[in-house]
Amino acid sequence: MAQHFLLSAKARTISLKAVFSMGEDKAYETFRAMRWPETDGEAVCPRCGCVESYDIPTRRKFKCVACHHQFSVTSGTIFASRKMSFTDLLAAIVIFVNGAKGVAALQLSRDLAVQYKTAFVLTHKLREAMAREQMGRTLNNTVEIDGAYFGGYAKPENRKEDRKDRRLSENRTGKRQCVVIMRERGGKSLSFIVRNEGDAVPYVRDHVGTLATIHADEGTGWDALHAGWDAKRVNHSVAFSDEGACTNQAESYFSRLRRMEVGTHHHIAGPYLGQYAREASWREDNRRVDNGMQAAMVLDAGLASRVSRNWKGYWQRAA
Repeated sequence: MAQHFLLSAKARTISLKAVFSMGEDKAYETFRAMRWPETDGEAVCPRCGCVESYDIPTRRKFKCVACHHQFSVTSGTIFASRKMSFTDLLAAIVIFVNGAKGVAALQLSRDLAVQYKTAFVLTHKLREAMAREQMGRTLNNTVEIDGAYFGGYAKPENRKEDRKDRRLSENRTGKRQCVVIMRERGGKSLSFIVRNEGDAVPYVRDHVGTLATIHADEGTGWDALHAGWDAKRVNHSVAFSDEGACTNQAESYFSRLRRMEVGTHHHIAGPYLGQYAREASWREDNRRVDNGMQAAMVLDAGLASRVSRNWKGYWQRAA
């Protein structure tokens, strides 16, 4: 029997040992090479695009010859205004991608000896960068779709006679949100946050090709799919798969997201649920990519992303 890819040496192409042994200078050169691959790491002004600049090595900054703008390798990216060293940033990315079910910010703060808030903000910035891969994506061929509800936990009463049926809407907190996943068999996936499962049909119209075949469960919210696509349904109260119709790939995604919620983060509801859902989608799409390439993909996405508006400045204060 062939060895699973994730257990093989091919899945491990970078390690924390390699990151910390490279030193700060090599880590800095890695950032330069990833930021400006077209010029082999030579600085390009982010303001005017000029390829000529003065190097200020004592501050690791550059000054544009044309517009005299001073900038660094992280200027204008999600890593802008960084305080962490380049080695620690690379290590954080490697730790982040190595977590099969995600990485808790508390664990990252201990591994890198930084404040919890620093780790929390950094991991959310990385999730924001990872979501770039899903922008403008269209799914085709065979697409599985399903929804699951997260958040809105209602603590049961102490005495049995005081407990209420938490399955009823009147006994819920009203904070539950539905994560809907659309996953192309043998391809990529897309996740969305909606109030109810059926509210995702407009997203299907925008992101699923009209010639695709959609597989969904017996939920009444998916009845509208028959009007625009070749839709196959399976009643999960009867069978997991029925005449080729199944949503096993979508269920696999929810298995990972549930384990992220229960075993790693413990609470992924509220305004951040969408970021955790997209992270789980990215991990599912790239689960058979070696960890060195995954780290490079996340670093490249972070350097290609603009400064985060959600995780910059006084983000912790109410607007």
